[in-house]
Amino acid sequence: MDIVVNEELKAYIDPLTPDEHASLERSILAEGCRDALVLWGNVLVDGHNRYGICQKHGLPFNTVQNTQFQSMQDVYLWMIDQHLGRRSVSDFQRGVLALRKREILEHRKLEKAHPVPAQPAEGEAPAVSNADEAFSPVDAAELEKVATREAIAKAARLSSSQVAQIEKIQKSAAPALVEALKAGDISINAAAVVATLPHEEQQAAAQGGKDGLKQVVKQVRDAKRKPKEEAPEAEEPASAPSAAHGAEAVDAALDKAQQQISDLRARVQELELENAQLRLQLAAASSQDLPVPDEA
Repeated sequence: MDIVVNEELKAYIDPLTPDEHASLERSILAEGCRDALVLWGNVLVDGHNRYGICQKHGLPFNTVQNTQFQSMQDVYLWMIDQHLGRRSVSDFQRGVLALRKREILEHRKLEKAHPVPAQPAEGEAPAVSNADEAFSPVDAAELEKVATREAIAKAARLSSSQVAQIEKIQKSAAPALVEALKAGDISINAAAVVATLPHEEQQAAAQGGKDGLKQVVKQVRDAKRKPKEEAPEAEEPASAPSAAHGAEAVDAALDKAQQQISDLRARVQELELENAQLRLQLAAASSQDLPVPDEA
């Protein structure tokens, strides 16, 4: 079978960093391609990096067909769910993926509410597309998981404020600012602040690197503060550094708290999975009169 690489699917998820790709390549060279590539017909859905590495080195690989896909939207939703569950995906990317999921499902819901008539052949009566299949009960249940900002936050293991900031970034951020965020040069919180500026100023800030972005964030926040009564000239040099230090401290504390929340949510999911596995073992042991595994 000739595998087809769809460039839109390949670009739908952020690519690996050079270090991540190099690590994957070393792993495949040492252990082979352990995970099967997922196909829809002959279209590659999951495993683009593994496929490229195997092709480069002439290594064998396995494939598996996903027969549940009925449309490209199904493929996108599956890809989103796969990556939302991966811990290697950044907070920003998880938020973007959860928002994309809501967008796709809302589009399906709209299609059901307002079905588009199919184009009939000459001489035939007008036909209507099968709207019932456009938005299934499964879709409705999935939409509930991302219907609100709070639900999106839960699905993406983020805070509601982070989701709001990501929405602002998606709407207003210049491409250079988004790239800086993906590269780790700026936090979600700070990027949302810079995204309030005109694109030209965002571009210039991103070109300044971490230090340039940090300075712009401080300037924007200072400009939004209500002006206080003018202090004596002798006190101005002392008050300005204090305000700057305070803004930086608040930003750092907020970023740290958001990261801790994200880590705790991931840990809770791991513990819930371990708990479920222990329950299954206990049930199996009870039914077979086997020794109960030690929970410790």
